[in-house]
This record gives sequence, C-alpha cells and structure tokens, in this order.
Amino acid sequence: MFLSNKDSKSFSMDQYILDFIKATDAETVEQVITQVKLKYSISEEEAMKHIINLQNQGKLTLRSPATPIPSTLTNYLRTSQAYWYWITISLAIIATALVFTVPEKAYPIAYGRYILGSIFILWLPGYTFIKAWFPTKVPIQTSSTELDRIERIALSIGMSLALVPIVGLLLNYTPFGIQLASITISLLALTLTFATAAIIREHKANLKQNVLYKKDN
Repeated sequence: MFLSNKDSKSFSMDQYILDFIKATDAETVEQVITQVKLKYSISEEEAMKHIINLQNQGKLTLRSPATPIPSTLTNYLRTSQAYWYWITISLAIIATALVFTVPEKAYPIAYGRYILGSIFILWLPGYTFIKAWFPTKVPIQTSSTELDRIERIALSIGMSLALVPIVGLLLNYTPFGIQLASITISLLALTLTFATAAIIREHKANLKQNVLYKKDN
C-alpha cells in the first residue's frame, strides 16, 4: 500500500515526534511543539493535533503534574495561580473609586487615595503590560526567581512611566482633554485590558508547560 504525500508527511512527523521525545527526554508539550514547528514549518495548532493523535493511538501518554492546570480559563481564574489578576483588578477599581469619592483634603482617608493612586499610576499599567507580553518569563533571562521578580518590577515601573504620558498625549487630542476623570478612566480601561490579555496568555502558557510526557515502555 502506497501512502499519499500528505499521509507520508503526517507519518514522518509523527515518527519524528516520538524519536525526538526519546532522544531528548523532552518533558513538556511546549518543547516538542517548538521543535516540530522549526522542523516542518507548521502552526502550533497543527503540531498539537499530531501530539493528540499520537496519544489517541496509544503511542505516548500525557500526564498532568501534581497540581494540574485547569483546561478552561473560567476554572483557572479560581486557582491560586490567578491571585495576581484579582489583586490587580481590585486595586485598580478601588483606586478609581477613591479618586471620584474622596476629596483631596479629606484626611486621613486622603492618604489612602494618595497611596493607591501612586500604585495605580506608577505600577499597575506597566505591570499588566509586561505581564501581557511576557506572562511567565521576563525577556531578560535570570538565574533565580528572585532576580526574575526584580526584573519584572523594574520593567513594570519603567513601562508605567512611559505609558502614562502617552495616555495623556492621546487624551489631549480628544474632546475629553487632559483631566483627572479622563486620565483615571483611561488608565483603568488600559489596566483591565492588559490584565485580561495577560491572564489568558498565562493560562495558555501554563497549559503547555505543565503537561508532561510519560513515554511508554
């Protein structure tokens, strides 16, 4: 029986995946997908289909880690991995509420407005932006988790200092102008958008990184 070019390529790709796993002791789906994409110039979705097909054929088994990542975003939002998302959203909403409800001279409540306002302007926009672009790892490779956090903090502050003036510049060309209300609402919308994009990308990234291969004997 002769195989068509399409079937022959599919068979070759499946065999390459199995050989790659055995030769390199690959442990994550992401490792295999990256290698297959480079080898055959295909999309991530197509590479994943071949991996699932091999699992369905019983040629390899996928197993989850000790703490499995939920397959749906809704369930992922209920896990401890998503705590940063809810904290970020809460801080942004509370800071916005304080700006509109607490007068500047209403001491000592005004101190809370100043503190949360500073976090809202100098931290949250940049943090969510960096998180959206790099949901699991910062662009600068570090040797420890502590350094990774320092890099993320530095990048977040720097990006916030860049984003806020840009928002102000854009508002200057709108009917709303540069006002406290317009800037606050704009930064809130920006933070919520980046945070939502970040949690979606983080969920997808963790799904790929945390599903492990168990080679059959």
